[in-house]
Amino acid sequence: MPGLRYAAAQYACAPLDIAANVTRHLAFVDAAGEAGVQLLVFPELSLCGYELAGMGACALKADDIRLAPLRERAASANMTIVAGAPLANAGALPSIGAITFHPDGRTSSYRKHFLHAGEERHVTAGGAISQLHDVRGTRVALAICADTGQQQHAHAAAVAGAELYAAGSLISTGGYDKDTAQLAGYAKLFGMGVLMANHAHASGGYESAGRSAIWASGGELIIAAPGPGELLVIADDSDSRIVALA
Repeated sequence: MPGLRYAAAQYACAPLDIAANVTRHLAFVDAAGEAGVQLLVFPELSLCGYELAGMGACALKADDIRLAPLRERAASANMTIVAGAPLANAGALPSIGAITFHPDGRTSSYRKHFLHAGEERHVTAGGAISQLHDVRGTRVALAICADTGQQQHAHAAAVAGAELYAAGSLISTGGYDKDTAQLAGYAKLFGMGVLMANHAHASGGYESAGRSAIWASGGELIIAAPGPGELLVIADDSDSRIVALA
């Protein structure tokens, strides 16, 4: 991924409070901008928390006026921002999604394709198995948590030409070793970098392990957060670092 500086935002959500989360997202964007980050990926449902029963009340569309500050900041910072969002579906349950704010002012949405057991009671699965973006010449595929548990999802990203597989997740302490071994395996098997952005603390009754991480193409761990807490995990071709958020 020549020349791309990218980061996982290990973020703590305010439950079902879109306005508060947008404001806090901006603080992460500003810190990332100071570090020269060009692609910033937030965890699963970062704009509302993993609050499945309440998602319908705060479901969003990509052009929602409440998201205008993120659209504007992506443009002013010349940064691609991927935020976890409850996405509205006409006449159906909402989806667990990701909204990408592009530097040119565009937005795009991806809906989680593979659901955890029980999520189907509250959300609708997305039809597209993956979504690919060109970020400054690097092909980036999006994934959301349980998507990464299915090898066919990562395989579809690789077949589409992904160079970086970027997942917003909520991974607990108990599931961390298994889930991250699988992610490292995808990096090795498919020859693409992998980024995993995890929650900073508990969300929706699940205690997050933190430890957001980035793997190189080939499976080598580049950098991982030491535990929970709000921070940025940053990497590029020649450097990696962790930046704590105040």
